[in-house]
Amino acid sequence: MENLKVPTMAECAAKGEMPEVLFWVGCAGSFDDRAKKITKALVKILNHTHTSFAVLGTEESCTGDPAKRAGNEFLFQMQALNNISVLNGYGVKKIVTACPHCFNTLKNEYPELGGNYEVIHHTQLLQGLIDSGKLKVQGGSFKGKRITFHDPCYLGRANNEYEAPRAVIEKLDSELIEMKRCKERGFCCGAGGAQMFKEAEKGKKEVNIERTEEALSTNPNIIATGCPFCNTMMTDGVKHFEKEESIKVLDVAELIAQAQDL
Repeated sequence: MENLKVPTMAECAAKGEMPEVLFWVGCAGSFDDRAKKITKALVKILNHTHTSFAVLGTEESCTGDPAKRAGNEFLFQMQALNNISVLNGYGVKKIVTACPHCFNTLKNEYPELGGNYEVIHHTQLLQGLIDSGKLKVQGGSFKGKRITFHDPCYLGRANNEYEAPRAVIEKLDSELIEMKRCKERGFCCGAGGAQMFKEAEKGKKEVNIERTEEALSTNPNIIATGCPFCNTMMTDGVKHFEKEESIKVLDVAELIAQAQDL
């Protein structure tokens, strides 16, 4: 993150400042080399728009989502209560995250444990920045490109958000093409429910291969995602079909950052 302005909540608290929004980076955005690029893209946009934000840094821990999906409620609550203690200690009111799994957990499962925050997905933040005029978007190298968007399960069907990512993509002057199964009829990338962290079960075809086939059938230049896990699964699918040279898999934040040369 060198050359980028990324204040921590601890630094802000020491100065007596309260940022407008806390950027919850998440495990993937912190440790996965591919997902780190999504994190950097979002930070560049936040810096570019002069959005007041901070991160928890080393005080951030996993939300507990993988543990809960895998059935370990005890571990989930341990993780959640620790995070809630930190968040409440700083008086956090609003959280943005680029991971729909973190988004869903913080938004829908933390309140019953005492963590009540306004939680938004990064595509919702981007749409808000564009609508308010803080972020001017030009198509750049994506103008006229065919882009298909894969709906993350925990953003779409779990939280009924389908329009924000599409509204942002459409600002690129590109051609948004929908897969046969999209929006409320969307199809999982294969990583949800903690499947990302276990070996595949017996079957005729990997889920991500099935989904990548649907994406490729739209003849896209770019497969857009809004989740680091979806990004990984779709990227693996594109590699399986040896299409990585002609078809890119990019997060919505990366599309915006690259189009603006940030």
